[in-house]
Formats: sequence, C-alpha cells, structure tokens
Amino acid sequence: MPFSSLSEIKARLDAGETTAVEVATRYLQRIAAYNPTLNAFVHLDADHVLAQARASDAHRAAHGARPLEGLPVAVKDIFCTQDGPTRCCSKILEGFEAPYDAHVITRLKEAGAVLVGKTNMDEFAMGSSTETSAFGICRNPWDVERIPGGSSGGSASAVAAALAPAALGTDTGGSIRQPAALCGIVGLKPTYGRVSRRGIIAFASSLDQAGPMTRTVRDAAMLTAAISGHDSGDATSVANPPVVDWLGACDKMDMKGLKIGRPKEYFVDGMDAGVRAEVEAALKKCEELGAEIIDISLPHTEYAVAAYYVIAPSEASANLSRYDGVRFGHRCEAPEDLLDMYTRSRDEGFGSEVKRRILTGAFALSSGYYDAYYLKAQQVRTLIQQDFIKAFEQVDVIATPTSPITAFKLGEKTDDPLTMYLSDIFTIALNLAGLPGLSQPCGMVDGLPVGLQWIAPAWREDLLLSTAAAYEAATEWGTLCPQGYAADGGAL
Repeated sequence: MPFSSLSEIKARLDAGETTAVEVATRYLQRIAAYNPTLNAFVHLDADHVLAQARASDAHRAAHGARPLEGLPVAVKDIFCTQDGPTRCCSKILEGFEAPYDAHVITRLKEAGAVLVGKTNMDEFAMGSSTETSAFGICRNPWDVERIPGGSSGGSASAVAAALAPAALGTDTGGSIRQPAALCGIVGLKPTYGRVSRRGIIAFASSLDQAGPMTRTVRDAAMLTAAISGHDSGDATSVANPPVVDWLGACDKMDMKGLKIGRPKEYFVDGMDAGVRAEVEAALKKCEELGAEIIDISLPHTEYAVAAYYVIAPSEASANLSRYDGVRFGHRCEAPEDLLDMYTRSRDEGFGSEVKRRILTGAFALSSGYYDAYYLKAQQVRTLIQQDFIKAFEQVDVIATPTSPITAFKLGEKTDDPLTMYLSDIFTIALNLAGLPGLSQPCGMVDGLPVGLQWIAPAWREDLLLSTAAAYEAATEWGTLCPQGYAADGGAL
C-alpha cells in the first residue's frame, strides 16, 4: 500500500478491505521512519490524525462514504488550520495558531479527508528549493543530497517518498509544478480564481493559487474537485466558473486530433540536454498517440522572469507589512520604543530571502520608481497574457519542460539568488497569465526525474487532465519510485 494512489486506497476502503485507521497508521509509520532524513513534515500530531481516521470510519459506517472518505492528505504549512500551528516555515509566526480553517481545508474536511500534518516549505513560499525554511532544509527522496524543489518541497518530497498519498501545495510562480517535476510526481495549478485563497497566508495575492500534488493525474482531479468552488469570503474567487467534469476528463485519455503547441522560447540553449531530450521524446510519444505537434511562439516569454520579480516582491512587501510584532507572531524582547519593536521583530523574524524580496518590492513601489518598475511589469504581464491568447487560437494545449534542469545539489545556488530565480523560468508565465498548468513525470536523467508541463486556456483544466491522463496511460514514468522507499524499504 505505501505507493498506492488515492484512487487505489479509495477502492480498498470502499470494498471494505481496509479501514481509515489502518491506512493512517501505515502512513504514520512511514513518516516516523523516513521523515528524520527527509524533513518533509514540520508538524505532525499522530493522535489527531488517528482521531480523524476513527471519525471517518464511523461516518462511513453510519452515513456512507464522502468523496475523499478516509484518504490521507498532507498540507503545506501555508494553509491556516485550527488544529495545530500555521507558521509558513518562518520564525515570525512562531507560536501562531490560526483561529479558523482555510477554505480549502474546510472543503477537504467536508469531503472526508484525513489531514496528515504540515509539510516543509520555503519561508513564506519565497524560494525554489525549500532551503529557506526556518525549520531546516527538506531533501529529495531520489537523492537526499539534492533539493526537492520549492516552495512546496515538503509536499512533493512527502508524496514522492509515500509518506502521504497526496498533498496540498500553493503555486505563485511554479511552486507546485517545479517541485512536482523534480520529485517525479503530478502537480496541478488551477486557473486563478477557481480555488479560494482565503486562509492561505499571502505571498503575492494576484498570483497565489492552491492545488494538488499527487501520484497520478486522476488523483489530482479528485483533490482539485474537492477544493474548487466559489467562496464569498475571497474577492478573487470566481462566482460561476465553467464547470469541469474532473474525473470524466481523466477517462477520455485520447490524443487523436489534439493540437499540441511547442513554443520555441521554452526549448532554448542553456537548458539541460538530458531534460530537453526527455521532453522531446515525450512529444514524440504524443505524436504516436495521434496528436499533432505545432511549433508556436510566445514572444514575450523572455520578459516573464523580470516582470515576475517586480510584481511578486511588490505584492509581498505589502502583504508582509502586517507582521510587525504587535498582533501575532514573533516580538523582540525589551524594545526601547515602537520603532525599535517593529525593526527588531521583523529583522529577527524574517529570513534573508524574505527580507530581500520585501526590500525589492518596497523599492519598486516607492515614489519615483512605481511607473518605471511596477507599472511597466504589469504592462509586460498583459503582453504575456496576449501571447497565450493568440497561441490558443492555433493549438489546444501547450507542452513545455517544467524545469530546465533536474534537482540540483543542496547549497549549490543559495549564494546566487539570480540563478536560483531562473529555476522557475518555464513556470512563471502561467501565473502571470492566470492559466492552469500541470506537471507530470516524463523521463529520467542520471537517476533524477524530469517533468513535462501542460498548459491550457483559462478554465480548461479538463484539457490538461485528459491530455496528461492519455500520456500517463501510455508510459511508465509515473510508476517509478525512489530506491529505498519502495514497499517497506526495509525500515519498518
């Protein structure tokens, strides 16, 4: 059972072959065995997990099964939860316990899921490697000397090592898709506005979006179906989004006649040759399955990283101004006056990467620079959105590498933030455009996973799912597991 998908566990639960308590116990055993090495989880209350599982079994017996009845789901430490701490892996939120559940957490509970702990992440979701966490680095189960990606690295590592069959992440510039690619799992970023942001600790409000990280495409559909829906408490939640038949889309699995765009800007010099070869081979496989590959251009892609690293830090500087040592979180000891309290509380509570982005954003928004930086970046954002609109007049979906490289070694890029920022070069544009994207495994290079990214028009997650499911069914990449973690791994 350790590497079972949500669908497989659900089938066994529905057939009465196991119970939610047995499933939860199995994953708690694996967490106890492997998390000391991986540091994928930063908070776990085993008694509370088992209490949820017992309640789930009781609900099934008395009322029948809800959509996610008894299924374990790990949660990134960015989602507010009433039962346990929510710290965004930052010292500034030390001791904070949310007074309410995030909307997506409420939806998961209503669907019967068993929530399994909080997973590691880059502090305030600012990073691409999960090395900026205040609770220690997270490791990639394919090679524990390498990063799992970020910022949702803990969720990716947990699912890849089967410490949980599925997890929630957030994606501001690629933070679901990039770690999913580097850890060899499926990660889906829904269309902006499909999933409520209420109760997600904000990084960049016009970019943040929650989504699933799972073993299979169908599992991603199951979780997205559960967390999607309008929320009147979130002004960016769309009231009547186009309806998606989430599981029905996964059953189509047909690429015949599908027009797949291959943007030249995503196949550039400088990307890892092995990654390029694996993605090209994936596109060749799609041709064999009946798809037509069409070369397209997204001409403003080269400006995406620059625009993102003006817009995202600008919004972060505003969002993080609330952490001042007054209302919640860390407060410095014995402040001399109010200014000293503000200054030292923030200096002591925030890590270096968060400080860097706050300062960058504050500068971009300052008098005399707003028009030159922030306004210009928003204009570029519009051009990027228009590129995608034009492209989808020619093709149904777009295929690209998720990351230009495989997982790099721990510490390799920590002293070079600009190089680190380029890790998300193929994912950032989707957030700027608000489009849905999905990463799935498509190959291996030197024992490390490679991700294939699918991009669809806004609200067309059904195209993502049907296309990805067809590719998944025709290949075996999604069935591979890290050595040492398969079955019991000899550790239990």
